[in-house]
Amino acid sequence: MNTVSLSPTRLALFAGAIALVAGVGGFGLAHLGTQPAALASAAPSEGRKVLYWYDPMVPAQHFDKPGKSPFMDMPLLPRYTEGAGNGASAGVRVDPAAVQSLGVRLATVERGEFASSLDVTGVLDFNQRDIAIVQSRAAGFVQKVYARAPGDTVAAGAPIADLLVPSWGGAQAEYLAVRATGDSRLESAARQRLRLLGMPEGLIAAMAREGRPRPIVTITAPLGGAIQTLDVRQGMTVSAGQTLAQISGLATVWLNAAVPEATAGQVRVGQTSRAELAAFPGETFTGRVTAILPTAQADSRTLTVRIELANRGGRLRPGMFATVHLGGQARPALVVPSEAVIRTGKRDLVMVAQDGGRFQPVEVRLGREDGGRTEILAGLDEGRKVVASGQFLLDSEASLAGIQARPLGVSSPAATAAAAPTLYETRGRVEALVGDQITFSHGPVLALGWPAMTMTFKLEPPALAKGVKVGDRVAFGFEQRPDGPVVRRLAPAAGQ
Repeated sequence: MNTVSLSPTRLALFAGAIALVAGVGGFGLAHLGTQPAALASAAPSEGRKVLYWYDPMVPAQHFDKPGKSPFMDMPLLPRYTEGAGNGASAGVRVDPAAVQSLGVRLATVERGEFASSLDVTGVLDFNQRDIAIVQSRAAGFVQKVYARAPGDTVAAGAPIADLLVPSWGGAQAEYLAVRATGDSRLESAARQRLRLLGMPEGLIAAMAREGRPRPIVTITAPLGGAIQTLDVRQGMTVSAGQTLAQISGLATVWLNAAVPEATAGQVRVGQTSRAELAAFPGETFTGRVTAILPTAQADSRTLTVRIELANRGGRLRPGMFATVHLGGQARPALVVPSEAVIRTGKRDLVMVAQDGGRFQPVEVRLGREDGGRTEILAGLDEGRKVVASGQFLLDSEASLAGIQARPLGVSSPAATAAAAPTLYETRGRVEALVGDQITFSHGPVLALGWPAMTMTFKLEPPALAKGVKVGDRVAFGFEQRPDGPVVRRLAPAAGQ
């Protein structure tokens, strides 16, 4: 990985090129975008060593000598070492005097309590656990239907219909006759028979108190709520067990919220929620999540989250639309401003500020987002400085220069230095050997995107080349450093 310097002149040219591209609707984007890199690379290079030559339009391809690009009708540009031997960090270097004029603004990676909020939409529905089914307990005839209709709201105990049950009339007459004998044991048996016929306890008590049969029974609402169905009409015949009405309670209602599948992991059963309804501006209704339904909606890729709300006064009516705020549980997390994140579609990057005016693209793994802050799960350490404004200019320059983003798993430059270096393996022929410098005609290095070429490497230690002479075919392993590639392993090629 290499370092590219951005002088004030180069930055001005680069920014001007971007502005010109935007003004002409994108004409010549690729060509204009590479001009500043070309100008910078053509700058004086006293005291610096050429690592390789490259085409700025295809920066991943490296060449061992100057010439014309095989991709474009333009000369290859040299890539120099940056501060050889000083351990300089890789990245894009910006003149500190130009940072402010470019509008580059830095932010600190901080650790703090992070509780994301999830705003979704929902629709009110009846509480399906608060439903009463009204049935006929015996066969009979409908004598009277009270003024009820589906959709009406009724109180508990409100009459629905009067039924004439002939079988109950005969059983009640027998009970009264047995009761007149004064035999308590027989009376108890006759009373139990009335219960088994389905007669309500209240009707039995009223009949015994009055001393006369009561074959007409009034069907009442077992709970207060809205009538969903009403299947009874005056004069009709009903059978035992026939459903006459269905009533849904209104003491509580369900709010079914549609939560996107990608954010469903933030919702937990039991967490609190707030709902706002257009019908009651300025009011907030608080409830809790009682269930997350086990299936997802295939067309919208959402999960249904069920929230239970108290319905005081019956103001909340099923079918109303609501905006739901689901608050996540607070937990410590690393956060950065959301504007600092560069989303490429394949991965997420931030530009990390380093010493000496250098900026390096770093890959990160993102978590939750809330209030202009984004949680960082991996890729950054607390206290690092990231670019919150102007990062796209720096990222574009890094891409043109072929600078690779620091991958996940390396938390900081210090961690990178402490980690075992990566050795890139290839084979080649020794073309020259002078001191601690060795030149190979080697094959491609796929991991770095290098083609087959002739290139000079540094030996560390020089004793690696003991017994090696020009013309030998060898297998070698090298690592990439800021001052160029260094051979760390050298052996005769198998089959030589």
